[in-house]
Amino acid sequence: MELSSLTAVSPIDGRYADKTAPLRSIFSEYGLIQRRVRVEIAWLLALCDEPGLPETGTLSDAQRAAIQAIADDFSLADAQRVKEIEATTRHDVKAVEYLIREKLPADCAQLSEFIHFACTSEDINNMSHALQLRDGLAVLRAAQKQLTDTLKTMANDTIALPMLAHTHGQPASPTTLGKELAVFVHRLNRQAAQIDAIVLPAKMNGAVGNYNAHTSAAPDVDWPALARRVIESFGLSQNPYTTQIESHDGMAELFDALQRWNRILFDLDRDIWMYVSMKYLKQKVVAGEVGSSTMPHKINPIDFENSEGNIGLAEAILGHLARKLPVSRMQRDLTDSTAIRNIGAGFAYSLIAVASTQRGLGRMSPNEAALAADLDHAWEVLAEPIQTVMRRYGVPNAYEKLKALTRGNAMTAETIRAFIGTLEIPQTDKDRLCAMTPADYIGLAAQMAL
Repeated sequence: MELSSLTAVSPIDGRYADKTAPLRSIFSEYGLIQRRVRVEIAWLLALCDEPGLPETGTLSDAQRAAIQAIADDFSLADAQRVKEIEATTRHDVKAVEYLIREKLPADCAQLSEFIHFACTSEDINNMSHALQLRDGLAVLRAAQKQLTDTLKTMANDTIALPMLAHTHGQPASPTTLGKELAVFVHRLNRQAAQIDAIVLPAKMNGAVGNYNAHTSAAPDVDWPALARRVIESFGLSQNPYTTQIESHDGMAELFDALQRWNRILFDLDRDIWMYVSMKYLKQKVVAGEVGSSTMPHKINPIDFENSEGNIGLAEAILGHLARKLPVSRMQRDLTDSTAIRNIGAGFAYSLIAVASTQRGLGRMSPNEAALAADLDHAWEVLAEPIQTVMRRYGVPNAYEKLKALTRGNAMTAETIRAFIGTLEIPQTDKDRLCAMTPADYIGLAAQMAL
């Protein structure tokens, strides 16, 4: 059966293909091969620039451009050719080397043996995987920033809109809708900064990390410095101490950071879902949509539910990779090789979740009438400011008196104000408390603009 969005095994390339399309050129087999070619070409040109390797000859500008074009002009047909070669070699990185040999300009024949010179496959792979993560992060972080910006706008628009808070699911001191959303903006931005601070490490130091082959061929070359120049040219950092593989600790740090960002998004999804359930938020009606196959009235917060589910899948993959990849038997085993091929799936499920929440937020608007009504039925929340003022003026057992008045009892404005009238506190404070309503009791929430 021909592969399409309808026949794909995974919803990443099926149902959600439109949301994950930007990741295809990065995390696909094509994307990995293309980055392997880029790394191989960068290494080859660096060898050509090394004075300690005169055997490479001196490249003309035209020759250098022709070699660089092998990477820059890499096509789907080139990737297919690599797979054809791999069918014989049964080795994916060696197949890349042979492709470059085929495409090497005729007047650069002396460089044929310098392709993949002194490298182990992991030198190429760890760099390529780091480039995939770097490029995938650019896509994911752009989506995350768009969502955070949307949330920030919503927070600013509702920063002064009073809302009854709920602790343990019970009415609590009032807040504002915007302040509660601002909390999530702050949390997401904090985790985003930690993600952005991670510079992925990479290595190009040979079969077991000691430059064994390098020094046997050219002992006078400063191989660590040469490797560092190539690694840093891609915006990565050199890991000087490795076995055959780069230890993947940087990947684990990144995946843990992405999970923390996702977990906060998960928390936001649930809170928004609750606000919809409580009618604090309204959902826009979209013509033609169906909320239930049998209940015509339904408008379900499905985008936030979709996000929750996909965050769980992202965490399952990213969490496993973060735990598994830093562990490898002695100089290396191949358990990392198969696991690491799924980094794109972790990014894809994360991107689906972000896109779903973004879509859901775009349909939300505050239900000011419902917010006001809940506040007007929660006069008991003024027990906190009243007893706090009482305590300021030394009224004994202030907390206990308000507890006896309000706990489990229905409160009204009249009940609260009658109690205030009995207090032995300054009249100005009595007047201020009597004028207070649940909607007024929001502290500095309205001033906590982003």
